[in-house]
Amino acid sequence: MSIRGSRAAWAWGLGARCRRGASSFPLPPPGAADVAKLLREATAAEEEPPPAPARRMPGQSSVLLFPGQGSQVVGMGRALLGYPRVRELYAAAQRVLGYDLLELSLHGPQEELDRTVHCQPAIFVASLAAVEKLHHLQPAVIENCVAAAGFSVGEFAALVFAGAMEFSEGLYAVKVRAEAMQEASEAVPSGMLSVLGRPQSKFTLACLEAREHCKSLGIESPVCEVSNYLFPDCRVISGHVEALQFLQKNSSKFYFRRTKILPVSGAFHTRLMEPALEPLAQVLKTIDLKKPLVSVHSNVNGNRYMHPKHIQKLLVQQVVSPVKWEQTMHAIYERKKGTEFPRTFEVGPGQQLGTILRSCNLQAWKSYSAMDVLQASEHLDPEASP
Repeated sequence: MSIRGSRAAWAWGLGARCRRGASSFPLPPPGAADVAKLLREATAAEEEPPPAPARRMPGQSSVLLFPGQGSQVVGMGRALLGYPRVRELYAAAQRVLGYDLLELSLHGPQEELDRTVHCQPAIFVASLAAVEKLHHLQPAVIENCVAAAGFSVGEFAALVFAGAMEFSEGLYAVKVRAEAMQEASEAVPSGMLSVLGRPQSKFTLACLEAREHCKSLGIESPVCEVSNYLFPDCRVISGHVEALQFLQKNSSKFYFRRTKILPVSGAFHTRLMEPALEPLAQVLKTIDLKKPLVSVHSNVNGNRYMHPKHIQKLLVQQVVSPVKWEQTMHAIYERKKGTEFPRTFEVGPGQQLGTILRSCNLQAWKSYSAMDVLQASEHLDPEASP
């Protein structure tokens, strides 16, 4: 990818609809296109024939990581408001969502921000606002970006950054996704359990016995399965509340070092989220998806998206499939011994993905930084990002 092309990648994600042509996606509310006007200068370079791509050394390239649900905290976005276009992003978000997302993000209350229906759009917008901060402070990082990945809902932000969909389209899809997942989570008492294990931990057996326990309680078709692969010997298991309680009570039997119930409302990335599939699938059909301008890796298999049809298919499948984050980290950072690692930036609230990267690849983590979205650094749980 050319340097000019990479410079335009972030801007393309927010670009005017006229740059893409018509689509069946409902037109953004009036004012949402103001963002495109502000970015016109940044995208102008894309109109010119790009020069021959300059060869970059691995240590000069960059990777962007976008966090997922569970990273939200009241006050996020406050450290971003002084940067160009951030307030316009939040103004456009208010028109798409129908409520003041900036007010909720800055002032809470936390229990409202934690609701799936609110926190997914909040993380999406805060992450792209953090890209604005990074773009302002270190434009070369954006110019030299070679790959991006997002954890769960963070994948939508990664795709907007990479120009695969526009900001208003991506936010509308996140809105529909969040509402459908909230409704699905309220239908069945369920949740997510973070498990820090050992090499001898028996995750498969644990889930099997937890399901059998649920059947003994009269629960039909119980769910208990690994929903997130975080780093070696660390998993998130999701399913019926009774199954998770069984695992906590019997953790020593399965060689679990530590377990913790995550502050989420449902068993995300399991078949309990099946009711959310159709609403998301329908809205994605209306979006004019493009091939990403930088490599974006899918949560479903860790591979790069190669075609818009893959994006449409896998974003839906992701809702009921485990997030293979550990595998994604291996795919992005695999290289010959002695080869430099790219600089990695976590764009969004918290530093959970950096903590995970450290456990997946210590050498890659040594070139990691986070874009602070708060006035002061906050300590957040590194495992709370389902």
